[in-house]
Amino acid sequence: MMKRRHIAAILTGVLALALALIWWFRPSASPPVIIGGELPAPCRDLSFEAVPYVVCEIDLRSHDIGVFHAGADGKAFGSLEEFDKAMTGEGRSVLLAMNAGMYHEDLSPVGLLIESGHEEAPLNLTEGEGNFFLKPNGVFLVRKDGKAAVMETSAYAAARPDVAFATQSGPMLVIDGRLHPRFEENGVSRYIRNGVGARDGNTVVLAISRAEVSFGSFARLFRDALHCSNALFFDGVVSALSNGDRMIVGGKYPAGPIIAVFAKKPLSG
Repeated sequence: MMKRRHIAAILTGVLALALALIWWFRPSASPPVIIGGELPAPCRDLSFEAVPYVVCEIDLRSHDIGVFHAGADGKAFGSLEEFDKAMTGEGRSVLLAMNAGMYHEDLSPVGLLIESGHEEAPLNLTEGEGNFFLKPNGVFLVRKDGKAAVMETSAYAAARPDVAFATQSGPMLVIDGRLHPRFEENGVSRYIRNGVGARDGNTVVLAISRAEVSFGSFARLFRDALHCSNALFFDGVVSALSNGDRMIVGGKYPAGPIIAVFAKKPLSG
């Protein structure tokens, strides 16, 4: 009996040591790099449901906004830093840039991408796994008349608007004033997240969290605090924002489609 107790005590000690070693040498989750710094001119800090955000409200009557993916060489910019460098090299001053949609391993967009009126990737109506395919998903677009919108994908497919810039992502956060039907009030999935809403044809609202947030809370931000009847999720984990010169939120993350804002050039003459 004593021998059995001795063996049991040894096994208990070995198990405790093993668990301690597993805890000590566990892989640590790398927190997102959140640098901070001077916000771009159209942006402000906002706290909603105890989560800090950077919110950028873009008036399209005084700003130009577009979606970009690749340079003149046809290669994807690959990150906000490389995009900012490329724009500086072209003599363009970027007010802000943000990742704007999901991408494959080769950085090609998962869904629709229209850049300067040219369709670089088609609308994706297929079923699949992951956030992009959490239907309904949607499209952020800027029409050739300069008006912006966020549309659910099937509505976009039916309307086929005349578009200058567009990027498809998913899921929708807000659809005609209602939250996505698959969202829990505060689900367990928490990440740094970013997205876009359209308050009206002249006002685009971009938001990125400075802390981890659930889909439900992020969607309520757009509906209840930013007053967007339609809003679209861009991405999580790799979400990033730059002011054209340095990173404000995020790190050296890869990027597929990129949304960028510029001051509108004054009319000559």
